[in-house]
Amino acid sequence: MAPLSVLIVGCGIAGTPFATFLLSNPSQSAKEKPHITILERASTPRPQGQNIDIRGAGVTIMRKMGIETAVRNSITHEEGVQFVDDRNGIWIQMAADKTGKVQTGTSDLEILRGRLAEICWRRSQARSREVERQGGKGIEYIFGDYLETLEQDGEKVYVRLAKSGERRSFDLVVGADGLQSRTRQMVWGEAGEEERVRQVAGMYGAFFSLPKTSNDSLWRRWYSAPGRRGVMVRPCDATQPDRMTAFMMIMNTTDERLRSAARDGRKGAEMQKTLFAEYFKGMKWECPRIVDEMLKADDFYYDMIAQVKMEKWSKGRVVLLGDAGYCASPISGMGTTLAFNGAYNLAGAITRHPDDLPAALTTYETKMRPIVDLAQRLPLGGQAPYIINLETAWGIWIRNRILWLIALSGIVELASRFAGPPADKVKVEEFGLSQLEEWREEDEK
Repeated sequence: MAPLSVLIVGCGIAGTPFATFLLSNPSQSAKEKPHITILERASTPRPQGQNIDIRGAGVTIMRKMGIETAVRNSITHEEGVQFVDDRNGIWIQMAADKTGKVQTGTSDLEILRGRLAEICWRRSQARSREVERQGGKGIEYIFGDYLETLEQDGEKVYVRLAKSGERRSFDLVVGADGLQSRTRQMVWGEAGEEERVRQVAGMYGAFFSLPKTSNDSLWRRWYSAPGRRGVMVRPCDATQPDRMTAFMMIMNTTDERLRSAARDGRKGAEMQKTLFAEYFKGMKWECPRIVDEMLKADDFYYDMIAQVKMEKWSKGRVVLLGDAGYCASPISGMGTTLAFNGAYNLAGAITRHPDDLPAALTTYETKMRPIVDLAQRLPLGGQAPYIINLETAWGIWIRNRILWLIALSGIVELASRFAGPPADKVKVEEFGLSQLEEWREEDEK
């Protein structure tokens, strides 16, 4: 039987780990291993992205990939979070969890999404080279192109690339192309997108980086403004010691311009910036500086804060992975855990059923469904954003005092120690995949 041919759409933190694990079946010779193509719309890997963390089961899978050293060398070293007021006064301060055993706002493995994606991509390249040296095909990477058409007949998936015009066929197509997945829209239909992509509390977010000032440190500062608006400023990694990252947030269910701007994706960046500048005009704290830097940012990214909910993640020989199929939203703190678990479980399911793709996809769904259900349970039944991001200055003043009293009581620390991170409740099953040797970035240079 010919090796499985696989197209992965998206070179992010789900797609490349899946490729790495798929090439890690010890029972296959190099020539028997799948032939993998990774298709990425961007012309080069994007180094930017928001601060994310790796917890619980995500750490276990990170170690199976052999990237722990590279990840730990790239963390932001965030010390924790401070809630600040108009004058930068600190009302509550919650220190980071450095043990990985306590559920706090900052974990011991905080990293920029773009940096983690780069590590995963380069790890997949290293694994590909190993397979090639042993006589296998490895991984083909195509940057700067995307799918124009996709059709399937039960035996193969037929695609045409938009820019090159090339036509190809694959045994399996994996959509790992994020919240606004084009693969999902092409296969499941654009008409059902509003039902599948469910916005959380009318939230929209913008991410970008900005120069560091004397007020910035390794602490995340979180400022709330009236009208359910907020800003976080957080540290970058050691490669960018003179910069910080910013996340600006709006909760609004009536302004259609915000939703329309989200549909425009990256091509609508100027309109998205203009909208956020309008919403944060006249706000206090450091908002004037942050808006000014946002307007100049070349790494700006805007989208709605949403979850993806679907009854099934596969249709025929197309399957969704990570945010494309089951985004939990940044509020959950489980996005990376889901991406890594999805990559590992899908590769494991195919390893367990190498000659029966429908059985493999059923196993993947069975393994991932309880993990996704857990991850998508938002704090306080999804009401937390309304409690934290208030409408009036008076409401924010009261909230700050309540948070101060809670912090003073020690209740938060006590509850954190007993609760533990949700990611710790996710069990990692053994599929017989190889434990990969620790990959060191310096060895590749």
